[in-house]
Amino acid sequence: MKRSVSVEKLKNGKDKVWDVAVIGGGASGFGVAIDALSRGLSVLLLEKSDFAKGTSSRSTKLLHGGVRYLAQGDVALVFEALKERGRLISNAPHLTFNQPFIIPIYTWFDRVQYSAGLKIYDWMAGKLRLGKSRFISKSETIKRLPQIKQEGLKGGVVYHDGQFDDARMIVSLAQTCDEQGACVLNYAKVTSLTKSESGKIDGLKFKDEVSDKKYTIKAKMVVNATGVFADKILQMDKPGAPKSIRPSQGIHLVFDQSFLGGKDALMIPKTSDGRVLFAVPWLGKLVVGTTDTLRDKVKLEPEALQKEIDFVLETAQAYLAKKPQREDVLSVFAGLRPLAAPKEGGAKTKEISRSHKVIVSESGLVSITGGKWTTFRKMGEDTVERFTEVTGEAIKESSSATLKLHGYTEKVPEGHLSGFGADAVLIEQMMEKDKDIAVRLHPKYPFTLAEVKWIVGQEMPAKVEDVLARRLRVLFLDAKVAIEMAPKVAEIMAEANGFDQDWVKAEIKDFEKTANKYILK
Repeated sequence: MKRSVSVEKLKNGKDKVWDVAVIGGGASGFGVAIDALSRGLSVLLLEKSDFAKGTSSRSTKLLHGGVRYLAQGDVALVFEALKERGRLISNAPHLTFNQPFIIPIYTWFDRVQYSAGLKIYDWMAGKLRLGKSRFISKSETIKRLPQIKQEGLKGGVVYHDGQFDDARMIVSLAQTCDEQGACVLNYAKVTSLTKSESGKIDGLKFKDEVSDKKYTIKAKMVVNATGVFADKILQMDKPGAPKSIRPSQGIHLVFDQSFLGGKDALMIPKTSDGRVLFAVPWLGKLVVGTTDTLRDKVKLEPEALQKEIDFVLETAQAYLAKKPQREDVLSVFAGLRPLAAPKEGGAKTKEISRSHKVIVSESGLVSITGGKWTTFRKMGEDTVERFTEVTGEAIKESSSATLKLHGYTEKVPEGHLSGFGADAVLIEQMMEKDKDIAVRLHPKYPFTLAEVKWIVGQEMPAKVEDVLARRLRVLFLDAKVAIEMAPKVAEIMAEANGFDQDWVKAEIKDFEKTANKYILK
């Protein structure tokens, strides 16, 4: 997957009318793209920065039905999410895992309550269930969660959910779309929508942020899949359009895995703000979150508020024997949920349904709003179903539910290369041929120069941040180490692309500025 090839596709097909043009390179955008391709439609996908730069790389790393939504009575959403969880684990085993969770039990009422609720959760998953929930003794709970607070502990309830690498999942989806014939392009900012004489949308204009060139393309259906930025595209279609999105911020703190111990995740079912809190082992670290804070301004790089950091730390300290402190935080990241704006202004964000909505405007702009990571494919399917309504043309049935994603392999490689799936073998071969690139980027982490070379050649990064934040995930695992790795990554990218030392210096400076936002001061 090369950016230059995608740009060439656009230049060579300047008179082409695309079936579907998707604005947004996150989970919902790629959900639309992958489903449209499964029906034989031609697809162009444009992302204004890097793929998954926004919300889609900042999740709690869970593929789940949502125990919380079950408690709220949103049964339809839970059924849908559990089905999609099973499909994604089947289609991308190199990026997904069966993750056992333990709810620590401190009262016998909680044992009854959570055991019963999770039996319903098991039943709803049906044959796609990942494992049976069950009550475990105090001694087994301590053995599996060595750092859990033992005072008053009566045992635990174990249940199973999915875990995944969100940003690498997007890279895999982009590669899959590329292989299926789509044109996918990052750093391509849509500047306006074009309309026919009858007032119907017939295409869009965008600027290639790398070359500064401007393009106009034609499309039968334009999809607004920009998540928290959906209102900006709706304003392009109809100036003065009412707000459709209410952004809610969730933050996560990343610690060394020793703060929990074991391989199980911790789920705290009721915190002081009424949400659940997760502590999830992920890529050798421990991700703890999340919060729920309404934000008025939408930012591409949102920052954690002090009160959110304090809340996560205090909640974690209340349940862990080895109490994490501010100085133990390796990385802090914030994401914005694209919640559908409630008609009643007083609705709490945790009560707003995470079900998605597909809206078609008078001019034919199709917008997908709301939803959650786990249901991205179904969101895409429901969006593409509107193709006939918008164009008058019949389409084939969707087959995206069974599509194996790039890197799919039945024998998933072990170790840190597992996220590359089938490509891991090719990276290992590169290292065998050239021992110099088998060298680690940093003594604390297993990532090598070979992986960076592979990423630069195959995964369309344009900036150092794209490599360290969303391809290797180091910025999310350990922000200070990511800064130390940046010069080597910049040099490899410069050598591969023919960039000069001015580019290298500017990229390192730019990355440090971003990475500092992930470090607690």
